[in-house]
Amino acid sequence: MADAPTDPHAAATIARLHEYFGQAVSVVTNLLDPDVIVIGGGVGNIGSLYTEGYAALARYIFNDRVEVPIVKPILGDSAGVFGAAALVS
Repeated sequence: MADAPTDPHAAATIARLHEYFGQAVSVVTNLLDPDVIVIGGGVGNIGSLYTEGYAALARYIFNDRVEVPIVKPILGDSAGVFGAAALVS
């Protein structure tokens, strides 16, 4: 982890986040076989999800390798605002 926390409790929390992220996304990947997974909101700003979280995903999927890309939203944190504006118009 490039920006690993120095506090051991924070480091353990981030490690759990990676594992739970891998488990959760593996369910979606195994059931739906998506072409891409977009991680939006503030969670999308956690850079280690795209490396360590992706590695955790590889441990929980049925396939031998991960083929689905996990990406940040093009609109960043504002994606929800644009979606809400589109619903109103």
